[in-house]
Amino acid sequence: MKTILKIIGTVILLIVLYAVIAMLAFGKNYHYEKSMVINAPQKKVWQQISSMKAFNQWNPWMKLDPGMKLVYSGMTGQVGDKYCWESKDDDAGAGCQEIKELVPYQRQKTEMIFKKPFEGQAMSEMILSPEGNATKVTWTMDTEQDAMMKILRPMMDYQMGKSYEEGLSNLKELAEK
Repeated sequence: MKTILKIIGTVILLIVLYAVIAMLAFGKNYHYEKSMVINAPQKKVWQQISSMKAFNQWNPWMKLDPGMKLVYSGMTGQVGDKYCWESKDDDAGAGCQEIKELVPYQRQKTEMIFKKPFEGQAMSEMILSPEGNATKVTWTMDTEQDAMMKILRPMMDYQMGKSYEEGLSNLKELAEK
């Protein structure tokens, strides 16, 4: 019995120790990015990222809920182009994403407002740069994290990596057609 209590105590101590270290070691600002080279010219890749409707053709989070309610507003392919989503699935949640800046064939910047399952705000960029006859796409996200999210950062990095890899692969498939 004492051995089991020691093991449980050690596990709890390690969890608390990790949480304290994570809160101290990880800064408030969170940045994630992933890149992929797509065998298509920038102009062709741009067509897939320059509007919210085009983005949602390869957006990896759209598959979380095929019945997700989407509402588009603003001028397609212009600053202010926006969509809001609402899902009964907590993984997809609810929120809005709006284009805040466009530099044709080079960069698209959006703001995301999350409403469910938690409230939050993040900025995302898609940067296109030439790689010979191909295009390097760098997808970024920046946000601020509270203490709990700092503790979960390794898990968030893992999930972001999977989602961004899937999204960029979907984009690659569309742009290389």
